[in-house]
Amino acid sequence: MQNKTVSLSVPADSSYARPVRMLAANLAVLAGLTVEDVEDARMVAEEGFVWCCATKPDTCDIEFHVGAGQMAIEFAFGPEKLPEDDQTSTYAELILSAVCDEFAFDEESRTLRLAKSVDVADA
Repeated sequence: MQNKTVSLSVPADSSYARPVRMLAANLAVLAGLTVEDVEDARMVAEEGFVWCCATKPDTCDIEFHVGAGQMAIEFAFGPEKLPEDDQTSTYAELILSAVCDEFAFDEESRTLRLAKSVDVADA
């Protein structure tokens, strides 16, 4: 599979979490991820989306980068910085760092990058 990028822009409203989850799961299947990884991709997309919404953007702009055996999701965060003890970011960071192969937040660009790939042992 040749690498593809799918862009999605949705209102920053938690009621739009389901379409984000579903698109992530469908793209993970196209990338050839395992059933377990597809479920992880669904959870990762939702947690990233909820965290993004908490930063108060007008819309949540999301890019899915899909290739053979791999998928990355990038969220463009809004301008609001959450307090250090904010439960939204604390919970999201805990889940995302445990589930993702790559988890990085760039404070300067306000971008969250998450990645999952097929484990070599699973391939």
